[in-house]
Parts: sequence; C-alpha cells; structure tokens
Amino acid sequence: ITNSSDIHAKQEEIRYQALHDSLTDLPNRALLFDRLNQAIIHGQRNNEQFALFMIDLDRFKQINDTLGHNTGDKLIQLVSKRLEAVLRESDTVSRLGGDEFAVLLTSVDEFQANHVAKKIGIAMKRYFNISDNHLIISASIGMAMFPTHGDTAETLLQRADVAMYQAKTEGTSVALYSPEQDANSRQSLEIESRLRET
Repeated sequence: ITNSSDIHAKQEEIRYQALHDSLTDLPNRALLFDRLNQAIIHGQRNNEQFALFMIDLDRFKQINDTLGHNTGDKLIQLVSKRLEAVLRESDTVSRLGGDEFAVLLTSVDEFQANHVAKKIGIAMKRYFNISDNHLIISASIGMAMFPTHGDTAETLLQRADVAMYQAKTEGTSVALYSPEQDANSRQSLEIESRLRET
C-alpha cells in the first residue's frame, strides 16, 4: 500500500521534472518564464532593473557532429556548471534546449550586467576537458534590460534573442539589444522569404 508521503514525494518528483532540463538539471523554459514574471513584478514594485541574457555556444554543432552526441552532452553539462559558478545564488541559469541557455540576473543595471556577460565570455573560453579532448569554445551573448527593452517575459526573451544573433553575426561575444537590430533581423527575414518565393 502506498502511503501519502510516497504519493507526495512522487508528485514533487513529477513537478520537478516538469520544470527542469533532464540533461543539466537546470531550470527549463517553463520555470524561466515563471521566474521572469516574478522578476518583472518585483522590478515594477521596487523600481529595479534586471538583465536577461540569451547564450548560444559557437561551433557546438561541429563538436557534436565530429565527436558524437555523448561528448556534446558532456560539454553541455560542463557549460552549465561553469555558468552556475560565475553567477550568484539569486540568479537563474536555464537551458532552453540544444546549446541555448538563458540567464536571468536580478537587481543589476546595464554596467553590472555587461561585467557579468564578460565574465561568462571569459569562463567559456577556458578549455573543456572531455575524455582526452581539450575543447575550446566561445559563446555569443545577447542582452536585454528590464524595463528599457521590454516589460513582458516574451518581449525580453525575444529581444535578448535578437541581440544574441547580432553578437553571432558580428563576431562580438556580447551584444546589447537595440531597436535597429529588430529592423535588421526583419529585413533579413523579408529578403529570405522573397528569395524563397522566386
């Protein structure tokens, strides 16, 4: 006979799995959204800024294709540990899937957020040792600030994402969102769809 504490433990486990990434144990997109919404409420109430980063690993596909998915998975796990080591307890590192991560930095201004982004960039450039392979990677980081760049979770994620593509395209490791980037990404989308039509 299962007792109520077993059932409760099982429910807790299911709830945990629903909110965490199975490979890294980091919060997943659902939990990130929840924390983003909490940060927005807190920020509005206390007139506080915060930052959201979107991080994409450069050349990850190449590593995955060349050395296999096992190595790719190990690399993702090591990256998540390294990200956590750079950040404060109050910050959230989330894995959104593949080689994409998001970081929520509470109670920081743009200058402080930039400093943390640089620290992440430096941490990523130290090589990763996986079964006798010394892997060197880098990361592209897109940064959006609350409330300057948006006041909803969706808008902030989308704008941090746009900035991340800007960082990737320009080969700079960090890019702060600016409205021109939206115009650029919209233009390239339009060009792409026009090319598809022809």
